[in-house]
Amino acid sequence: MSISIVQKDITTMKVDGIANAANESLLGGGGVDGAIHRAAGPELLEECRTLNGCKTGEAKITKGYKLPAKFVIHTVGPIYKDGKQGEEELLRNAYKNSLNLGKEKGLKSLAFPLISAGVYGYPKKEAIKIALEEMKKQEEELELYLVAFDEDSYKLAEAVYKEL
Repeated sequence: MSISIVQKDITTMKVDGIANAANESLLGGGGVDGAIHRAAGPELLEECRTLNGCKTGEAKITKGYKLPAKFVIHTVGPIYKDGKQGEEELLRNAYKNSLNLGKEKGLKSLAFPLISAGVYGYPKKEAIKIALEEMKKQEEELELYLVAFDEDSYKLAEAVYKEL
């Protein structure tokens, strides 16, 4: 299998599953979370209401509804404070648990946004490095995509990937 870095809107990815950088309520929010909820339709919110939220670093799965992806894996990344509050472990866990859940459910392809690198303030380069390191551990079994929404994030992800 493989890891690809792409610049696009994750809600348009034709893969088995996409990861959602959700908040603990799982009831939608801003950024990628809001975009996924809008694109999937109101049924996604209805299913999320039955999940009783999600703790930081953990992951839960729903159907994709109106998305091209069959499933959405909702994971909660850490809010970055100073890098000394366990943020790295929590971010790694968000990727690990999402990847493991995808494999458990038999998904063959998964696309990830940059978790915690938006409003949660995680330094982008570090967040990309963690994402790619965790994805590399699973690339034998899965076709993986790191989806950058903007050109700067895409170029930075490409550069980090070459360094690894």
